[in-house]
Amino acid sequence: MMKHAAMEIESSDKGSLGPGLSPLSETLWREKTNTELIGDVSARLTWKDLTVTVTLSTAGETQNVLEGLTGYAEPGTFTALMGPSGSGKSTLLDALSGRLAANAFLSGTVLLNGRKANLSFGTAAYVTQDDNLIGTLTVRETISYSAQLRLPDKMSPSDKEALVESTIVAMGLQDCADTVIGNWHLRGISGGEKRRVSIALEILMRPRLLFLDEPTSGLDSASAFFVTQTLRALARDGRTVIASIHQPSSEVFELFDQLYLLSGGKTVYFGHASAAYEAINLNSAAFFAQAGFPCPALRNPSDHFLRCINSDFDKVKATLKGSMKLRFEASDDPLDKITTAEAIRTLNEYYRTSQHSYAAIQKVDDISKIKGTVLDAGGSQASFFRQSYTLTKRSLINMSRDFGYYWLRLVIYIVVTICIGTIYLNIGTAQAMTQFWYLRFKNARGSCASFVFGFVTFMSIGGFPSFVEDMKVFQRERLNGHYGVTAFVISNTLSAMPFLMLITFLSATICYFMVRLHPGFSHYVFFVLCLFASVMVVESLMMAIASVVPNFLMGIITGAGIQGIFMLVSGFFRLPHDIPKPFWRYPMSYISFHFWSLQGQYQNDLRGLLFDNQSPDLPKIPGEYILENVFQINVNRSKWIDLGVIFSMILVYRIIFFVMIKVNEDVTPWVRGYVARRRMQNKNIAPDALTQSPSLRAYVNRDTRRR
Repeated sequence: MMKHAAMEIESSDKGSLGPGLSPLSETLWREKTNTELIGDVSARLTWKDLTVTVTLSTAGETQNVLEGLTGYAEPGTFTALMGPSGSGKSTLLDALSGRLAANAFLSGTVLLNGRKANLSFGTAAYVTQDDNLIGTLTVRETISYSAQLRLPDKMSPSDKEALVESTIVAMGLQDCADTVIGNWHLRGISGGEKRRVSIALEILMRPRLLFLDEPTSGLDSASAFFVTQTLRALARDGRTVIASIHQPSSEVFELFDQLYLLSGGKTVYFGHASAAYEAINLNSAAFFAQAGFPCPALRNPSDHFLRCINSDFDKVKATLKGSMKLRFEASDDPLDKITTAEAIRTLNEYYRTSQHSYAAIQKVDDISKIKGTVLDAGGSQASFFRQSYTLTKRSLINMSRDFGYYWLRLVIYIVVTICIGTIYLNIGTAQAMTQFWYLRFKNARGSCASFVFGFVTFMSIGGFPSFVEDMKVFQRERLNGHYGVTAFVISNTLSAMPFLMLITFLSATICYFMVRLHPGFSHYVFFVLCLFASVMVVESLMMAIASVVPNFLMGIITGAGIQGIFMLVSGFFRLPHDIPKPFWRYPMSYISFHFWSLQGQYQNDLRGLLFDNQSPDLPKIPGEYILENVFQINVNRSKWIDLGVIFSMILVYRIIFFVMIKVNEDVTPWVRGYVARRRMQNKNIAPDALTQSPSLRAYVNRDTRRR
C-alpha cells in the first residue's frame, strides 16, 4: 500500500496525458470529468484591474476594498498575500476564489488557464482560517471519511486507501495518523498538525489550485515554518498555491516565491519575494531600497514591509512623542521623517511606474493567451446513499466517543428519573378524602407526567454546544462541496436515534416501575415511545436553532425560551379550556409538543383505572371521568393519535432544519445581494458592470447537470 502512496506523491510518468498528474490522480480526473485531458492541466490564474466594491449602510454608501489590482499565480509557485490588518488580503483571496460576501461586487478580469471560470466551490480548494474538525476522530479516520464522502463509488477501496495514505505522507502526518484530533476532554494533536489536517482534507481530491486564508495564524514559529514548508512542497508538485499571511518570520518569508503586498486595498509591490528587499542580479536593485525605504540589515523583511505600510505605527509614535527617548534620540530611519500615509503613497506611486508593474502586466497578458484544461476539483463524486451511510457512520462514532454528547446526558437523565421515582414512589390509585381531592390528584399523577414530559425533555438542550460544533464542520465541508444538505439531515437524524432510544428507554423504565404507572405492556411501550418522541422533537428543534444561531449561549437561551412557552400552553399550568383562545389556545397549544405528550400520557395512565372516592360508600371514580372533568381531555381521541402528532412534529422540525440551511445558503445571500445592488443603483453606480460570487445553489445545480 505504501508503494501506491509513494506513486501518488511522485510526478506523472511520461505516458500520462495530464502533465503534473500522478497515475492515481489522472484516474481520478478521468472518472470525474469523463473526458480526455487536453493540453496542460496546471492552473494558471491571472487577475487584471481587479476592484471590489462593498455597500456599507442603508444609505447606499460604497467603498472600494480593493482597487485596480493586477497579478498572476503560476504552477509550481507559492504566492503570499501580505499586508496589515484591513489591507484587503482576505478580500483578494475571496475575490480570486469566488467567495465574496453578498454585499461585495467585483469588477475586472479573473482568468484561469486563459478562460473565465467559476472558481467557487469547484476548480479550487479553499482552506479557511478556522480548523473545524471532529475532535473524536483520528487523523487517518478524518481523511478516510472525507475520501469516502467525495471519491467515486466505483473507485476501488485499495485506490482510495492509497490516496488517503499518500495525502498523509505528503502533509507529514505519519507520526500522528492514529492520534485523535482532540476536543474538550480528549488530548489530541497540536495546532500545527490540525492546520495540516485541514489542508490535507482539501488536497485529497488533488486540486491544481489551492487557496489558504492565514494558514499560520495562531501557530508558534516552528509549527508555522513546518506548515509553510509543506505548502511550498505542494507547490513544487505542480500546484498553484496562494495564501494570505499576516506577519511571517524571516524563515517563513524565505519560503515564498511570489509576494503580493497590499495596503488600503492597493498594490504596494508584486514580484519575486526576495526582490523586494535585495537585488536578485547585478542589473537590479531591491524594490524598497529604490523607493527610498531600504530594509536594514538583520531585520526581518516582513517586519520592515509592514512597518512601512501599517498606519498604526503613526499612532504609536504620536503616543510616545513626549517621551525623553524619542525627543532627543536622533535616527537615520527615513520612516521617522515622514508619516506612514506618505510612505504608502510613495510606494504606491513608485510601484505603478516601476519595472515590476510593467513586468506583471506583460506576464498577465502572456499567461492569458495560454489555453489549458480547467479541471474541476470540487464537489462530491460519491452517490447519495454512500454519502448518507458514511455521514451516519461517522456521526455514530463521534457521538459514541464524545462523553458530553449523550453519555453525560444519560447519567443526568438516570439520576433525575430516580429522583422522580423516589418522590412519586408507588403513587397508587388512592386519593386523600377531601373536597379538594381533584387538586391533590392533579398535583400527584398529573405533576409527575408534567415534570417528565416538560422538564426532563427540557434537558435535551444540553446537547446544543455539540450541535453547534457539528454545524461548523458541516458548513466547512458543505462550502467545499463534500456532500449535500439532504444527506446531512438524514444522517444526523439516524445517528442520534440509537442514543436517544437508549436514554429514554432507561429513564422511562426507571420512572414507570418506581412510580407504578398504569400496569400493562402496551402502556409501558406507549410511555417509552412518547418520551422518546418528545426528546427527538427537542433535538430536532435545537438542530433547527443551531442552523440559524451559531453561538451556543444564544442558542441555549433561544431554545429554553421556546420550550418555556410550549410548557405554558401544555394544559397543565392552565387547563386547555382556560387557555385564552386567541393565539395561546389556537395555534400555540397545538404547536406545543408538550400539549400532545401530556394529553397522550394522561390517557395512557388513567384510562381503565378506578380511583377511590371521598367516601368508601361512594362508587369508585373511573379514569375517564378524571380525564374529562379534571384535565379537560377529549376521551374520544385515541392516545395513539397524540403520539402520531408528536412523531409528525419530528418530521416537521427536520424539514424546518433542512429549509433553514437552504435559506442561509441561497435566499439570505440573494436578498443581501439584491439590497446591495438597489443601494448602489440609488447612488447612480451601475452594478451591471460588477459581478458577485455565485451562490451555492448555482454550484450544486451545475454539478448535478455535469453528472
